[in-house]
Amino acid sequence: MNRTMKQIQDTCEVFCFDEEKVNRVSKRVDEENLLAVADIFKALSDGTRLKIAYALSLEDELCVCDVANIIRSTTATASHHLRLLRNQGIAKSRKEGKLVFYSIDDDHITELVHTAIIHSKEVGAHE
Repeated sequence: MNRTMKQIQDTCEVFCFDEEKVNRVSKRVDEENLLAVADIFKALSDGTRLKIAYALSLEDELCVCDVANIIRSTTATASHHLRLLRNQGIAKSRKEGKLVFYSIDDDHITELVHTAIIHSKEVGAHE
């Protein structure tokens, strides 16, 4: 199917809208701080950080060295990604002696990552 035919299928042929529905949904959309939500998705949109978040969701906590080995990187690279996840409220850290341990900050993040994985498998099955 060429691009023009696909565009026609993806676009309304006439312009009309349900004013009541648009007003109701617009109000709800405007009430939410979606930029903060976008920042979470932005942090998780990086494949390495998503691997880290998934790994952290599988264990109670992992030290930086564990994460570095899981993602096959240096501890400096792992620390960089973990720090970003911590700054976005996705992960939290605690220091024990010379080691720093990270864990998922909130069960919602675990649910989000696991739901995305399930969804990607479903989408892949339909292709």
